[in-house]
Amino acid sequence: MDIFDVFSARHSIRAFTDQPVTDDILGKILEAVNRAPSAGNLQAFDIFQVTKVEHKEALMRASHDQGFLVQAPVVLVFCATPARSAVRYNERGGTLYCIQDATIACTYAMLATTALGLGCVWVGAFNEEAVHQVIGAAPGQRPVAMLPIGYPNETPRIRPRRSLDDIVHQVG
Repeated sequence: MDIFDVFSARHSIRAFTDQPVTDDILGKILEAVNRAPSAGNLQAFDIFQVTKVEHKEALMRASHDQGFLVQAPVVLVFCATPARSAVRYNERGGTLYCIQDATIACTYAMLATTALGLGCVWVGAFNEEAVHQVIGAAPGQRPVAMLPIGYPNETPRIRPRRSLDDIVHQVG
């Protein structure tokens, strides 16, 4: 699939079939993530792969009962790792660059998921401490996004986008 087709095809999917995501497919998604740019190439993020139902149920509770987290065969939790970025970039690395690294990585996962014919949805509404506990993250790691992945069991309504004239502002 051409990258511009991927952009057009990507939509938030909140209903999944029970078809499992194979290790091969998941590996391709994770390899794409590993190619994501990051500040100073430090890759100041970690990914927790969640497949056990009891852990997905705990993530659901931590995310205000978003039930599709349990329905998805796999949930990737993207955590910023501030210490990895702060070593080189001090406070800005530990408070911003690591967050950007984790979110760029999640975006690469979203696009790779779409390109492979699967669906996903970005989940940012959750209790950070509860997610931290569920995945057993190290002290200092900060969950910033969850990505449930699976084969779509819905066709989402296409929502209108803002016009480029509204978004783009010419300077100089």
